[in-house]
Amino acid sequence: MEKSQSITDFYKQKFNSEPENYQPGAGHFNVFRMEDCFMDGKSNVKYSRREFFKISLMRGKNRYHYADKSIEIDGPTLMFFSPHTPYNWEPLDDERSGYFCIFTEPFFTDAIRSNINDLPMFIHGGKPGYLLSDSDDAEVTVRFQRMIEEINSDYPFKYDLLRTLVMELVHFALKREPSENLYRHADANARITNVFMELLERQFPIENVDQRFQLRSPGDFADSLSVHVNHLNRAVKTVTGKTTSSIIGERLASEAMALLKHTDWNVSQIGYSLGFEEASHFNNFFRKHAAQSPMKFRTV
Repeated sequence: MEKSQSITDFYKQKFNSEPENYQPGAGHFNVFRMEDCFMDGKSNVKYSRREFFKISLMRGKNRYHYADKSIEIDGPTLMFFSPHTPYNWEPLDDERSGYFCIFTEPFFTDAIRSNINDLPMFIHGGKPGYLLSDSDDAEVTVRFQRMIEEINSDYPFKYDLLRTLVMELVHFALKREPSENLYRHADANARITNVFMELLERQFPIENVDQRFQLRSPGDFADSLSVHVNHLNRAVKTVTGKTTSSIIGERLASEAMALLKHTDWNVSQIGYSLGFEEASHFNNFFRKHAAQSPMKFRTV
């Protein structure tokens, strides 16, 4: 499975450094203004899981891809994301205003009785988007501004207060229904197929013998996408006319041919880098797709 983005990865990507008080593995919280994080014009967020929770106040036109769902928003929206579901975000206009906070599960472990993973907006398959009115936007903005004020203060109990402010956002949303009109179902098959193809292609090219193809089966991809494997298989078949397994196999065979022609790695090394534990399994796979052995293909 593809590696999740860690807190360390997040800070290196956004700010090229970590906060002075950051301790990996410990409970962590931080809050940001949206416009402070995209000053270089780079807005797109890679489709993957994170190792932290995130709550965002978004404005303008944006599209989130969340598991197999596409969520298009236009106007102020409160979004909740958990570490269990991969997502990415693409802006559809030039507005970059809003706020977001990030926090790890240990930040709440000893502070609240309930499990944060059980909250409706964070459960597997939950609906994370809540459209806001102008007055709602103002209320949520005040809470984020208070978070920024507290995180920069010397108040010794500021993290207790910050947990309270996070829970105020949670309860603010729970008193409203998730915005059903955010979820587009007409192109759900195309969406999940596109994300599957993106995850497949992201594993290539294989550039050294220590790199290894990780997502090899439809089940691996379904797990990474947080969907049932039957749902993935039906979507891919509907859109492409091919099975998920055949698409994976064709892409593996294509990469195997490139490695045989353009590297001096031996057949065992190539097979291992493509996820085959035994050279014989790789040989059988290659014969099935190329109608000849890897060694014969290399010498032709």
